[in-house]
This record gives sequence, structure tokens and C-alpha cells, in this order.
Amino acid sequence: MAGTKKVSASASSTNKSYFNLIKRMISDPAYPLPAMIALLLAEVVVNLLVIVKIKYTEIDWVAYMQEVEGVVNGTYDYMELKGDTGPLVYPAGFVYVFMGLYFLTDLGVNITRAQYIFAGLYIINLLVVFDIYRQAKRIPPYALFFMCALSYRIHSIFVLRLFNDPVAMLFLYMSVNLFMRCHWSWGCLFYSLGVSIKMNLLLFAPALLFLLVVTQGIKGTIKHLTICGLPQIILGLPFLISNPTGYIMRSFDLGRQFFYIWTVNWRLLPEEIFLNRYFQAGLLLVHVFTICLFLWFRWRRCFPSLKIQWSNKNLKQHLSPDQILFPLFTANFIGMCFSRSLHYQFYVWYFHSLHYLVWCTPYPDVVRILLLGVIEFCWNTYPSTVTSSSLLHVSHAAILIGLWLVIVKRTLQPGKHSVSTKDTSIGKVKVG
Repeated sequence: MAGTKKVSASASSTNKSYFNLIKRMISDPAYPLPAMIALLLAEVVVNLLVIVKIKYTEIDWVAYMQEVEGVVNGTYDYMELKGDTGPLVYPAGFVYVFMGLYFLTDLGVNITRAQYIFAGLYIINLLVVFDIYRQAKRIPPYALFFMCALSYRIHSIFVLRLFNDPVAMLFLYMSVNLFMRCHWSWGCLFYSLGVSIKMNLLLFAPALLFLLVVTQGIKGTIKHLTICGLPQIILGLPFLISNPTGYIMRSFDLGRQFFYIWTVNWRLLPEEIFLNRYFQAGLLLVHVFTICLFLWFRWRRCFPSLKIQWSNKNLKQHLSPDQILFPLFTANFIGMCFSRSLHYQFYVWYFHSLHYLVWCTPYPDVVRILLLGVIEFCWNTYPSTVTSSSLLHVSHAAILIGLWLVIVKRTLQPGKHSVSTKDTSIGKVKVG
């Protein structure tokens, strides 16, 4: 009888251990690796199935190939480079990346091979993003499932549309990973390479400048800004020599108009307001104002003993994950909130950072998941409607307010760095 009780107690203890292990693998932000490995393997299968089962949709790939074919044929004047969808409007890095794809895909004809290449980019991008979240230890592993399962539009952008946006974002997340490992020079280089593919990465620039000043001092910031600038000149040199004005006007045209038919975020407005320059200027002013507010009242408080000096002597080069991710991801998110237009492929600009952002808010998990679901619904509604655009703005506003309520700051303790969050108006808030 005693032996039976011991066996029963042992079995109960074992079952409890298994239960605790499974619970930890699902909900413990410090133990994400099993979920990440499982999801990466699943994503390999999902991407292959998408390529095999779902028909490719031509949008910009042929135009990309026509644009780089002009360069292959010896044309370096940006005013002369164009495709079926219009003139070439991306910087030189785009040309080199898609020129490589041009040759890898039999002069752009082998679409299936291009899809497999982009599926590989998807997996690499997810691997880099997972590594960022592994270091951050902020979101529970089950939230990573929503990053994959809720990404119908993201799979489409990568392997069914072959846009340049995910290529640029891969370089961005690589640069963030390097910043988190204290490789600031390499991070700036990769960031610059991403900007050379698509300029939307400039939305991260205010936060990056802030982090450089904080960690490198003024002198070091000048050095790292040089690292950011030189690749733009070197990569663009053949085009700058041919027609410098044409290259700058076309590849860095911040004032070009977007088509109302493709807008995801402003369908609730009449087209005449959407195209109005005063409305667009107003959005820019609100964008800059909100960035300044977050810089002064939120990012600055991530650094309790912040001081700005000429050199980086006595400045901490190695920051906590939150001190890097919170400014960078909020800067980009603010840019998305006040963008004069968001097209469907732009979803990838902030999709993989949304999970971090919503888990920085003081909301319950069910609200966080609901926000992600509503945003996914909005981006999957085609064509966009007044309802979908309105819901997108409401979701953005809810996240932005949540980010404002929470101050992420680093608390230094003997032998370790920990991150605490404090809301000065509603007391202590535990985030994540």
C-alpha cells in the first residue's frame, strides 16, 4: 500500500513537472526557443505550400525587372529608367539587389525561382526577428504564433507579390540585432543598406539618432552618421555621375503623390482631401510633434542618468533590449500612424514590431491580441473601406496611448540589468 502511494505521488509530481514545462514553453517570455524552433519549421512548410497551392499575382515584379534591365543595358540616368508601372523611384541599393535577382531568375522570367528566394528571405527575416525577441524577453511565446498565423498578408507580400519592402526590412532587423549586440558601426552600415533599398526605413532615423547621441556622444554620432551616409554615395555613384539631379529627384522624392485607390488608412476621407497638400503637411507636422513628445517625455526616461557629451567616454555602449527597441519601434510606429498613405505592402514596415509594441502597453493580453487581430483585418480588407480605415486608426490610437502611458526605464542592480515600467499617473504597471 505504501509502495502504491509512493508511485502515485511520483507520477503526480512528474505530471506536474510536465505541465509546468509546457506552461513555461507557452507563456514564459524568458523561454521562447521551443516555440520559435517549432514555428520556424512550420513556416518552411507553409511557405512551400503557399508557392505550390496559391497562384502568383503580378504587381511590381515585371516593372522591377524592366527598371534594372535598363541599368544592365548601360543606362545610368534615373530619368530614363522606368517600367510598366512608372519611373524607377527607389535608391541604388534596390537596383543592385534586384539586378542580382534578375540574373538569378533567368533575366526575371523564372518567377517560381524568385518565389523560393523570397521564401528563403521570409525565413531569414523571421529568424532575425525571433532572435530580437529572444533577447528582449518581453512577449510570451504564444504571441509568436500570432506573428505567424495572423500573417496572411505578410506571406503574400513576400512570396506572392515579391515586393522590395521585405528586403529593406530584413536589413533593418539585422541592424537592430547588431545594435542590441553593441555593434553600432555595423548596425549603421546595415541600416544604411536598408535605406538604399527603400526609404521607409528613415522612419526609424529619429530614434537611431537619439540612441547614437546617448551611446556614442556627439563625436561618435558624427562618425556613425558618416557610416550611414557613405554607402548612399558609393552605391549611387554611377547614377550620380550620369545625372545627379535626376537620381536625387527620383530616388529620394519625398513629395510624390500616392493613388487614392490603394490607400489602406485614409479611405474614410474624400479623395480631394486625401490629395490636398495642406492635409499632407498637417500630417507631417503632427508626426514631427509626436516624435518630439516621445523623445522628450518617453525615450529620454529610458535613460535615468542621461547626459550628452562630446566623446563617448564613460557612456554605456551596451544597452538593455528595451532601451533600443522601445525608441526604434515607437518612432517607426508613429510614422505609420501619421502616414499620408499606407499601401498594402507597407504592412511589413511594422508587422513584426507590433507584437513588441502591444506587449509594452498596460492592456490585458486579450486586448493586445484583439488589437493585433483588428489590425490584421484592416490590412486584409481589399479594397479598403471607411470601416476598415477607421478601425485601423482606432487601433493605432489605442496602441499609441498605451505606449504613452508606460515609461520603460532601466534599473541598475548589482550584477544585472533589469527593466521596470512605471506610469506616473496610475502607479506601478507590470508590462508583459
